[in-house]
Amino acid sequence: MRVFVTGGSGFLGRRLIEALRARGDSVLALARSDEAAATVRALGAEVARGDLDSIPSLAGCDAVIHSAAYVKERGTYAEFAQANVAGTEHVLAATKAAGIARLVHISTEAVLADGRPIVRADETRPIPKKHWGAYGATKARAEELVRAAGGIAVRPRFIWGKGDTSLLPQLVAAVQHGRFAWVGGGTYLTSTCNVANVVEGTLLALDNGKPGEAYFLTDGAPVQARDFLTKLLATQGVDAGTKKVPYAVAKLVARATAWMKTPPVTKAAFAVGAHEVTVDDGKARRELGYTGKLSIDAGLAEMRA
Repeated sequence: MRVFVTGGSGFLGRRLIEALRARGDSVLALARSDEAAATVRALGAEVARGDLDSIPSLAGCDAVIHSAAYVKERGTYAEFAQANVAGTEHVLAATKAAGIARLVHISTEAVLADGRPIVRADETRPIPKKHWGAYGATKARAEELVRAAGGIAVRPRFIWGKGDTSLLPQLVAAVQHGRFAWVGGGTYLTSTCNVANVVEGTLLALDNGKPGEAYFLTDGAPVQARDFLTKLLATQGVDAGTKKVPYAVAKLVARATAWMKTPPVTKAAFAVGAHEVTVDDGKARRELGYTGKLSIDAGLAEMRA
């Protein structure tokens, strides 16, 4: 196949291009800067200069993987909406104009983030009407647009792994600047999904996913958040420490400071990181043949090496 990929120079996008090329597919990757163009070209992709506001013609492509998104911890609702909602609308329009039938959208468990714990949720759990944070709200709207158009959504929970240029650097910086604390002691459970497993699930969805459906992706059984994050940060030589903050205090601070340009903890970060967030990937295993091939221990060993 010839596959158009957005977000190809990012953490997940780079791995998607590598996997597509390894199985013999050709890749056309969107790049809005010279640096991004050089990155995707080095991976063996053809460069399509543009951005989510100006998608080039996709003539000749057979499928689309839309992985680009605004994922920064802070930002205005307008910034999130422009990239995550309007950008997705533009990708869908270009896909339709080119007559492409297969599109996989990288969604997130944050589409369910309403400020309450998410416990063993599967795809039957309805998307809430109100979200804690612009990221979850705009990604939920983007997913709704994709599925209504017959696209497929994959929802990896907590993407991590070798080459992380997104979440892990933020965690490291938080620890180094004294802004990291274990909410409620950090003993709650969390689901995770190594980037290698996200790639596995995404390609399976591209090949076998049912139009209009969503699929959670994880590493398997949930793990204790404190244990996992301690080991993850240790791969970077960083000690997570023992600083704690009561759950009720963290929630109050997130709610009370939401109006600030740089709140100490955002509502979005609290909603997906301060209590249990566990999801069930059984549907992907049954319908797509997903296995989550890389274990957490193997993924951590890969990062240490």
